Amino acid sequence: MRNIILFISLFSLVSINGLAQTPEERGYSIQAEVNRRDNGFIDSMHEAFMTLRSAQGEESTRIFLVKTLEVEGDGDKEIGVFQSPADVRGTAVLTHSHGLEPDDQWLYLPSLKRVKRISTVNKSGPFVGSEFAFEDIASWELEKYTYKYLRDEKLGEYDTFVVENTPAYEYSGYTRQVEWIDKTIYQPRRIDFYDRKNELLKTLAFSDYTLHLDRFWKAGKLVMTNHQNGKSTELLRKNYKFRNGYNDRDFAVNALRNLR
Repeated sequence: MRNIILFISLFSLVSINGLAQTPEERGYSIQAEVNRRDNGFIDSMHEAFMTLRSAQGEESTRIFLVKTLEVEGDGDKEIGVFQSPADVRGTAVLTHSHGLEPDDQWLYLPSLKRVKRISTVNKSGPFVGSEFAFEDIASWELEKYTYKYLRDEKLGEYDTFVVENTPAYEYSGYTRQVEWIDKTIYQPRRIDFYDRKNELLKTLAFSDYTLHLDRFWKAGKLVMTNHQNGKSTELLRKNYKFRNGYNDRDFAVNALRNLR
């Protein structure tokens, strides 16, 4: 009996350490830990500074404020309100993220005083002319993908897991993503995006992580590089504030017209 118990204990230990897991199971368990560490922030606000660079090196800048509400049992709600330049000031994007259900997104255009719903099948379109798609700005949810562990790999100075993410929801602009996840903080360091022809389209690099509330790591700098058109977009995120007392009313469609 003691030998049987010892065998069961050893088998459990092997399973916990991932040695008996399939690549799909291990990929899921890694991403589940990423998800677990991101949960519980309640709500947040930060400033965002976006620089768009053409293939010829020309630059333009967008500044906006981002508010996020964590939703129990569903995806996050997020709203971004542009402050500059003058031609986009007051423009707002509202996203209600979901798992396998299509994300709900709306765009408010102050010049027209109109709220426009973003089509479910058009999420691969560029977000305010950047290399980020509307699909990219919705919150990441564990159920949105199936996963496959590929390998361990050194990425610069960081030890990472490399996991392949395949969209499980309809109308994604990507066939798959390959993600490098930092083993220490369980946050992405790099994501490669493959288009519908399964060709490398974009790479998103994450850096300048800072710790908030002694638990939540947030990247201060994200750079999306488009390998097919030579353009890139740099996004700086600053001045995070958490637990601001937001509620569902702050992220309602009707609230878009009253934003400042």
